[in-house]
Amino acid sequence: MRVAIAGAGLAGLSCAKYLIDQGHTPVVLESRDVLGGLVAAWKDNDGDWYETGLHVFFGAYPNMLQLLKELGIEDRLQWKKHTMIFNQPEKPGTYSRFDFPNLPAPLNGIVAILRNNDMLTWGEKIELAKGLVPAMLRGQKYVDSTDKYTFSEWLKLQGVSEEVQQDIFIAASKSLNFINPDEISAVVLLTALNRFLRQKDGSKMAFLDGSPTERLCQPLVDYIQAGGGQVKINAPLKEILLNPDGSVKGFLMRGLHGASDYIETADAYVSAMPVDVMKVMLPEPWKDIECFQKLDGLEGVPVINIQLWFDRKLTDIDQLLFSRSPLLSVYADMSNTCREYSDPNRSMLELVLAPAEDWINKSDAEILQVTLAELSKLFPQHFGSSEPAKLLKHHVVKTPRSVYRAIPGRQEYRPEQVTPISNFFLSGSYTMQPFLGSMEGAVLSGKLTALGVNKSFSVKSSSSVQMPSIQPATNAATV
Repeated sequence: MRVAIAGAGLAGLSCAKYLIDQGHTPVVLESRDVLGGLVAAWKDNDGDWYETGLHVFFGAYPNMLQLLKELGIEDRLQWKKHTMIFNQPEKPGTYSRFDFPNLPAPLNGIVAILRNNDMLTWGEKIELAKGLVPAMLRGQKYVDSTDKYTFSEWLKLQGVSEEVQQDIFIAASKSLNFINPDEISAVVLLTALNRFLRQKDGSKMAFLDGSPTERLCQPLVDYIQAGGGQVKINAPLKEILLNPDGSVKGFLMRGLHGASDYIETADAYVSAMPVDVMKVMLPEPWKDIECFQKLDGLEGVPVINIQLWFDRKLTDIDQLLFSRSPLLSVYADMSNTCREYSDPNRSMLELVLAPAEDWINKSDAEILQVTLAELSKLFPQHFGSSEPAKLLKHHVVKTPRSVYRAIPGRQEYRPEQVTPISNFFLSGSYTMQPFLGSMEGAVLSGKLTALGVNKSFSVKSSSSVQMPSIQPATNAATV
């Protein structure tokens, strides 16, 4: 069966991969000239990569890890020491660590918290445990019920102080969904904590050894093409054409560079486009269908990614860092964390500016200025000296609509992958699956969409997709 997929992000490519495994023939149609969607990357004139975001992989990403194994590229993940590192604004240039020992979960997480005396007093540790441990013990059903609260509201109900929230959870909230604890749904942080605390290596992190476009997306394309599928870039969808019964007749594609528009026809059709784009492309006759009306309750959150090359090493830390800055959520020195970006003499910092609502329409020069001001606080030894670090070049990548904004009450708006339209399906981390908005969520949604397509058309194939293990969710939207 031929399946047309609009969008070559992780959801669309994963969907195509699992359709190949089911014996189908997918054709992936990408409007831009680059693969990856929200994990896209480009090379500049110097041959250096710059990316849409700071992409970090977790041990609690079973579907992503399974996908890498199936592609034979699991060795491209560079696993870091099991630790979480926070800047200490009150002591510029210093760090506070949560080091996870080699013990079973959740004991390793408990020990990591108890050993840290920089960010939490013993009283605050007890306070935090009284709030979080019952939520973990009560299970995912209880966690799901907290979608009616912001995380700040939920913490307050548990008697957790504002100081604890400021110390830890602002950084965690911004790294998960690019928004603050007083806006993000409690279900996001509680599902992440649940997953990380219950699995020994759940919070252990890894970086790809190169750009996501080349090291992750291209192997997916190679797999799809080897299985008889196609991946077409510079193929923008203009309109979803309908049959008289409301089913999809074809994808009307916009011809570029003077070429005529053309129609891609298939047996089944998948939208792997971001939710904001899908809302624009929605055919008029579908707008009264409840499944598609739900989409109005979802909206992407703006994100800004900044990459800075300096004339010297600013840090030797080979790990993700939580800045605890009012503007910068997480950052890493990619010259340490990524093999392809490695440089023993110079730093290339990659930073996520969040929340970004007030900055998304600012000029690159303004964004650069405020970023350097924050860096002077994080690295005073390099910016406050008589010979400050010199910025060699930079890239600012703006994504006006990234993963869906996970504020309270959004769970009920997330649609299933199978729609009421007989030959039309949805894919993307915004669709209903337990890993929320993240790379893991995108991969899992693609797998679930492929399963939905196969089941809906009752096609027998020689190979089948293994049904994904639905586990308590995590959400690392940035990371």
